[in-house]
Amino acid sequence: MNSLPQSPKTTVYVCLSRHKRSFPLEPPPLVTLTIFYSCSFLRHLNRTFLLAISFTRGARNRAKDAVILPVRILFPTAHLSPLDLMPLAANLQMRSSDLQARTGAAATRLALSLLISRALVFLLSLSVAGPVFSQQPSSSGAQARTNEEAQAAYRAGTSAAANNDFATAEAQFEKVVRLVPQIEEGHSALGVVLMRLGKLPQAIKELETALALKPSDVSAETNLALAYQQAGANKKAVDLFKNVEAAAQRQPASNSPSVLPSYVLAAYARALAATGQLPSATAKMKAAIAASPQSPDLMDALGSLYAQQSNWPLAVSEFQNVLQLNPNSATAHLHLGAALLADQQTLPAIQELTLATRLAPNNALAATQLGEAFAANNEDDKAIAEFQRAITLDPASTEAKYQLARALQRTRHDSEVLPLLRQVVQAEPKNADAVASLGLALLVAGNAKEAIPFLQRTLEHKPSDATAHENLAAAYLQMNELDEAIHVLISGLKIDPSNYQLHYDFGLALKLKDDNAGAIPELEAAAKLNPSAYEPHYTLGNLFMQDGRYDDAARELSLAMKLHPDNADGWATLGSLYRKMDKLPEAAEALREAIRRLPGQPDSHLTLAAVLAQQGNAAEAAAERKIGADLERGVMRRQRATVSTNSGKALLQKGQVEDAIERFQEALSEDPNYPDAHRGLANALERQGKKAEASAERQKADELEKLQP
Repeated sequence: MNSLPQSPKTTVYVCLSRHKRSFPLEPPPLVTLTIFYSCSFLRHLNRTFLLAISFTRGARNRAKDAVILPVRILFPTAHLSPLDLMPLAANLQMRSSDLQARTGAAATRLALSLLISRALVFLLSLSVAGPVFSQQPSSSGAQARTNEEAQAAYRAGTSAAANNDFATAEAQFEKVVRLVPQIEEGHSALGVVLMRLGKLPQAIKELETALALKPSDVSAETNLALAYQQAGANKKAVDLFKNVEAAAQRQPASNSPSVLPSYVLAAYARALAATGQLPSATAKMKAAIAASPQSPDLMDALGSLYAQQSNWPLAVSEFQNVLQLNPNSATAHLHLGAALLADQQTLPAIQELTLATRLAPNNALAATQLGEAFAANNEDDKAIAEFQRAITLDPASTEAKYQLARALQRTRHDSEVLPLLRQVVQAEPKNADAVASLGLALLVAGNAKEAIPFLQRTLEHKPSDATAHENLAAAYLQMNELDEAIHVLISGLKIDPSNYQLHYDFGLALKLKDDNAGAIPELEAAAKLNPSAYEPHYTLGNLFMQDGRYDDAARELSLAMKLHPDNADGWATLGSLYRKMDKLPEAAEALREAIRRLPGQPDSHLTLAAVLAQQGNAAEAAAERKIGADLERGVMRRQRATVSTNSGKALLQKGQVEDAIERFQEALSEDPNYPDAHRGLANALERQGKKAEASAERQKADELEKLQP
């Protein structure tokens, strides 16, 4: 059974244009990669696409990639070069497994034997170089002693390297370089050991020196290319890999394009992919597979490249090939599941990802990915369970927290959403999508004041995004900061002049400023852009009523009611308008519809009573008037009950339980059907240890809430 590494540090965010899913995949030792897509909590937020890659902290300290000792023969160490995951544009980011050498022990023995044999080359170099430093006879003895000391240090370094004592090897080769800095082999040997220790900047410096001293040393050039690639200097790496490949192809025995070892080709492919040369990277990875046709890790990397190019059939095929060679690879199941999910094959994806989580039960990324698959299949309860499990496994996982927040928001657990999003933004303050989501969640929760700074940051990040203008303007409108809202809306309309929401919000802002003349054209434009939306017609109807344009108002309100017949207030408004127009039958009909939709609204009954009285229907008018009066008294009682309940809650927070109980009881004497008063009384009784009475009050509150419309 294969297990996945448990130390994710860095994320890659990839967003899908249609589906609410993310694709976090297992990290390699050098790079941790996760995928997520951002979708607004509000329906009108545009989907965004974001791709970012960064190395984990300490990655270089763990770098044990393939290196080439300074000899003419190329060979790997015990750990072949890990295939850092190629960035997968638009839909999926994948990471290949570590390229473990199938003959690691033999490779190590070969590496060490070649390092030892290198000592002879070094000794010959010293014998040739000796006379160069013997310009004066008196210096011959000193030069000989220096050469002997350098030879001894080189032998000691070689011996230490053979015993995996790289710290000692480093010290000895540093001594060699200090004693004979003009000898290329010393710098090459030190560079190799530094690479093995993960000290890439120092290794690069030594290998650059070696190559400057001996430009024809292909092994030093190859090691330097590998070091550049590991350090992220991919453009430099590509240039050197090209030179190395050209030199290899010039050799007499080179009759195949695959003249480099597979691990070198794989590193070459990574560097090409990192510089955006995806077709060339794919070709090199194919060549690497041709050189090592039984390597599942190279196949996995090729699948990642196909996925980066959104070629899902070929990506899926490569991951399936990996599983044919290693059916218990958790990583391969994870990658295959992610590719299937990106290709909208949700059920097969769930099957693969379930296998991945069984093979790697303690991997947070696998759990997060499975949660995303459940979410894509509209199984939010299962998704939430997986996201929560992922957070338990990795409490620092911002990806799992973000996806959990989205799932909780979809299932109406709004109170739990904001704390999660705050944690994500605190951990990743530059995560633009999380910042936008937090701003939107605050706006939906009615906290526009706190939302505005986050929405401003979103607009700064996406100045050409009309939706970002919509959201910030909505927050300003909620705060009644009309001038700021209008400024943002005008800016947004310059970007997207055909945007329905911007026109509607602009019209609404002008209406709130009592600029009816300016509001009406904007609302009419909004109605034309979105004929199925009732809001522009409803707002226009109210504006026309204010201006005394009753026929226009009736037309617009009638359209609004046809588009949205559940709006009881709209029917009541239309009924009042018809009464002003002396269209009594139409008024009575609209008011009865308002009462049918919302029977507890006293104004509709009272207005209908007036209409009926005008029609001469005194008895029915009296009945409606009585209902309206009773409802008005109920409204007054509810208002008094609300005041007493709020007072009781404040007293309870101060610990004044007896006084709080008195206030809650006052509230219930005013309105026995007020759920908040029953719930407040339950909390107070619980403070007194009266659990049975508290439970009874809480049950009453639950029952009353179920009866409310």
